[in-house]
Amino acid sequence: MNKTSAVIQRLTQLLDERKLTINALSIRAGVTQSTVNDIFTGKTSNPGLSTLKKLCDGLDVSVRTFFNAPLFDDLEQEVK
Repeated sequence: MNKTSAVIQRLTQLLDERKLTINALSIRAGVTQSTVNDIFTGKTSNPGLSTLKKLCDGLDVSVRTFFNAPLFDDLEQEVK
């Protein structure tokens, strides 16, 4: 799994747990819906830390909690 897929899966998991839509997340996080949509479609493959922090805030989780999920354990190495 690559990092983009892992971020999308984790966001989806947290949205499902909280019964939130992408639109609700964008409003809560103060991030434009187009930015959030671009992340979910993979158009933005490397969202910045600032954007991820805002999304985490909108989901009421810390950045540490966001990345503390098994799907981040075995990411493909990007530097070879």
